[in-house]
Amino acid sequence: MSQFKTPETATRGTIRSGHFELAYSVEGQGAPAIVIGSAVYYPRVFSDRLRQSLQLIFVDHRGFAKASEELKPADYSLDAVLDDIDLVRRHFGHEKVIVIGHSGHGYMALEYAKRYSSHVSHVVMIATGPSHSAAHHEASERYWNESVCPERKARLASDLALLPGEIEAAPEKRFVTFCIRLGAKSWYDHAYDAAPLWQGVEVNMPVFDHLWGETFRDIDIRQGLDKLDTPVFLALGRYDYLVAPYATWDVYRSSFRDLTVRVLEKSGHTPQLEESDLFDAELLQWLSLS
Repeated sequence: MSQFKTPETATRGTIRSGHFELAYSVEGQGAPAIVIGSAVYYPRVFSDRLRQSLQLIFVDHRGFAKASEELKPADYSLDAVLDDIDLVRRHFGHEKVIVIGHSGHGYMALEYAKRYSSHVSHVVMIATGPSHSAAHHEASERYWNESVCPERKARLASDLALLPGEIEAAPEKRFVTFCIRLGAKSWYDHAYDAAPLWQGVEVNMPVFDHLWGETFRDIDIRQGLDKLDTPVFLALGRYDYLVAPYATWDVYRSSFRDLTVRVLEKSGHTPQLEESDLFDAELLQWLSLS
């Protein structure tokens, strides 16, 4: 993990929510932006340059946080996660924040803005599909089958062959294992090894099983958009095969009052790392104009 260094100016700590300890790392300067997800993983995929324009508040949600008790269903509801995000905002004393969510965390960012609209200036969704429904899963599989080179498909097949043994050896880490072994579907460079990004990241699997397996499967993001005036920025990677392809967003666009979409041509599921210069430029320009 030596290649990942926490900036000397970072402020780190935890916030108690029920029997969860939500770790955070506050890095950079500028307008406050809550980055929802792991306070270990996400500082590794956003650039130092972005920290010169934004105060990035990386914070765990309950799927990454340490829990002092055995989890109950109420502990991993989306409502509980949204309340935690507002707890974080209030902890740092910000009246308004930018909320940033990558992948499934994009739903958390958008739903938080719907519920706490008076406290959100901008919503940033990165590599988020319209949902994790069966229909959108089928769209991503079709996109994969029809557009992928043989080398990429061969890499996926060889990586997936390792999954059963790895999951059997460490079932509690299966979310991280899946993320690493689905690299050919995740990165523009299909040979990229993402394992170092996940080093030291712990997960609460019941939270992921419920939110990713049920809540985001059934979510209809159009609900509540008619009352949302907050501008939304959606960044997508052309080579992202983990979520439904960008064209599936077309039927949802008219439901947003203010939506900006950017498709990055040489990115997969993590454009903020894969094309950080372009991502930063697009995001910062949008923040200044919206």
